[in-house]
Amino acid sequence: MNQPSRLSLVEGTGPAGPAGLDGLVASAVSEVLIMSAGASHGPIGEFRRIAHAHLRAGVRCRALFPDSARCATTPSGLSLAGAQVRTDAEVPMEALVIDRAAVVLPVDRAGTGNQAGVAVFRLPGVVTATAGLFERIWQAAVPLAPTDLPDPDDEEMLTARERDLLTLLCTGSTDESAAAQLGISVRTVGRMVADIMNRLGARSRFQAGAKAVDRGWLLAKAG
Repeated sequence: MNQPSRLSLVEGTGPAGPAGLDGLVASAVSEVLIMSAGASHGPIGEFRRIAHAHLRAGVRCRALFPDSARCATTPSGLSLAGAQVRTDAEVPMEALVIDRAAVVLPVDRAGTGNQAGVAVFRLPGVVTATAGLFERIWQAAVPLAPTDLPDPDDEEMLTARERDLLTLLCTGSTDESAAAQLGISVRTVGRMVADIMNRLGARSRFQAGAKAVDRGWLLAKAG
């Protein structure tokens, strides 16, 4: 009896995307998981476009992006299309998981580092490991859009100065520049940032800003 193929290489990066990948994503009946480390070209650059094109009712789609992509069009487009999108300081790999039954990973040709296509794995161990990695990152990642803004009187909300500091840092100011604009020392800036990150459970300054926005802390007006 012929055994079903557990690995296949899908090549080609034309306008329609990697051959066969559209059909694989379109065949999903319950769930699509996307991990995007930031690649934008080649077969992996098509992951998000294809998943976006095939989002439909009844198929849950969750996507992970690095914090650096938080303001990019692809994550927001997926979110608006109905996907749940979160970001983390770093996403370690590019992958698609289809219905917990197949995993799509990038491959290169002859160890050159150049993407030759994508490999579709159906080995249970590969599927379980990839989905497990996704879930671990997902738990600590920050939702792209706020879903539950806090009470304006929440004692953990930022003070006016903390809010001004975080806003400056999120818009690219250095510690020295922020300190000068706020009339405080660089050492005080570092101490305030460490305290804010600790309260938010953030692992980077960018993530602290993202979490503050999601909680509504940067939307509140100073009294």
